[in-house]
Amino acid sequence: MYQTIIEPRVSETDGVGHINNTTLPVWFEAARNPLFSLFTPDHDFSKWKMVIAKTTLEFVKQIHFGSDVKICVWVKRIGNSSLELHEELYQNEELCAKNAVVYVNYNLAAGKSEKIPEGIREELKKHLHS
Repeated sequence: MYQTIIEPRVSETDGVGHINNTTLPVWFEAARNPLFSLFTPDHDFSKWKMVIAKTTLEFVKQIHFGSDVKICVWVKRIGNSSLELHEELYQNEELCAKNAVVYVNYNLAAGKSEKIPEGIREELKKHLHS
């Protein structure tokens, strides 16, 4: 499991007093930085590999300014050229949101997906959701 702590900002709080729903996809993406580093270690966008194909976000409980959030990311499935992630967001030890996301290992220059390299596949296996 990958884990990231995020400190909510005042600017992410909406008029109803909770963290705005548009903020969560950005936070979940921030928690994927270790995965982005696996596929594109130098973070060169001209060689970027991870392209999002699908995401499904489920809001479970409101999130508020003033307490950090913890995001946990597991690998749910490793395909030939794609991977599916299971993500959970907690505040004060309570589950507040769940997300499922599918990424494709994509070669931008060639305009097509590529097989996930064996070394990356082995690292991903360490983070499989049981």
